[in-house]
Amino acid sequence: MATEVSGLIDEGIARLRRVADDPRHEAEILLAAAVGKSRAWIMAHPEERILDCEATDRYEAWVTRRSHGEPVAYVLGEKEFWSLPLEVTPDVLIPRPETELVVELALTHLPRNQEARVLDLAAGSGAIALALARELPRITVVGTDISAAAIAVARRNAQRLGLANVLFRPGSWFDPVAEERFDLIASNPPYIAATDDRVEPAVRRFEPHGALFAGADGLEALRVIASAAGRHLSPGGWLVVEHGDRQGLAVRELLGAAEFADVTTHQDLAGLDRCTEGRWRGRPGA
Repeated sequence: MATEVSGLIDEGIARLRRVADDPRHEAEILLAAAVGKSRAWIMAHPEERILDCEATDRYEAWVTRRSHGEPVAYVLGEKEFWSLPLEVTPDVLIPRPETELVVELALTHLPRNQEARVLDLAAGSGAIALALARELPRITVVGTDISAAAIAVARRNAQRLGLANVLFRPGSWFDPVAEERFDLIASNPPYIAATDDRVEPAVRRFEPHGALFAGADGLEALRVIASAAGRHLSPGGWLVVEHGDRQGLAVRELLGAAEFADVTTHQDLAGLDRCTEGRWRGRPGA
């Protein structure tokens, strides 16, 4: 195998063309991680010889895994979200940029310098919970997930980031917080219909199905959240959920039927329906 940066990148490009939209970008990321340098360094030193055989072997192994369709985030074991480096494993969904909209909306409803309690349902890697905990040190965030393996990943991320105002509990939906109330509930639940043919093959093959699919219409999890959230919200508390780009109307109807007011759907950067929020107007603990 070539040992010059340019040669290594060229070989990576050739092997990644079938699976990557931008094979050069991915080859540079993989090589940078393999040799412990930044991608900018890789781009600036094409003639540099890589003398570390372990690093080149690591790069070759990673390119092989990626060439078989495995997402880069799983190959490297890390994905950035809200400028936070998060550990990811096949036990958790890979955080997407569009999920940052959930964080943005939640922040508009939370006090900057006061205590508040936040619940993150289907926390996965902990992306939403950790972003909110980092932004607002005075709030307390609880994340739940039915997957004990996902909870373990989220806890490691919290420890790695040094965030003491967030904790993660295993269990289904609201079960781990049965008698608790929150000022805001956020969630990126599973919302893909089982028969949705738009799902990329690599997503269907590698990412956890339980974090992706939610019944025949993709609304099973959202129905559970909408119907039960009021029992765990303080009066005037907010619910913010991510959903599919064709589910805005259905989710607004779910929240309206569950006694939420000010129900609004927001679009992501691509102009697609992505998140819906509502303010709890029902009786406390109803």
